[in-house]
Amino acid sequence: MTSAVLNVTFDAHDAESLARFWERVTGYAIAFEDQPGNPFWVLTPNEPNLPRLVFVTVPETKSIKNRVHLDLAPNDRTQEAEVSRLLSLGASILDDRRASAPGGWVVMADPEGNEFCVEQQME
Repeated sequence: MTSAVLNVTFDAHDAESLARFWERVTGYAIAFEDQPGNPFWVLTPNEPNLPRLVFVTVPETKSIKNRVHLDLAPNDRTQEAEVSRLLSLGASILDDRRASAPGGWVVMADPEGNEFCVEQQME
């Protein structure tokens, strides 16, 4: 027996704003789920069997490095073009590893400081 990854969940100060950032990053469909006692924003991928991204408002602020993060690979543009696009959406660069060994990725943060990496374009 195994389990499938249903959601990757982000705790957020402003769940709607963070969900809208990631909607622009991924192109996933966005919706608000107003479940009693557990309202959240959800992004659903266009492809089956991929996990959803869920955003929940919490009172705590992020204080340390994420232990889990997303690795993004551009579908239809170069890594450089994708990094530029993400910067224009409000992301920031934390560490540029494109020229280091081993290298090839850029560590970025979303508007609430959650780390993610941008890898080379998928071939």
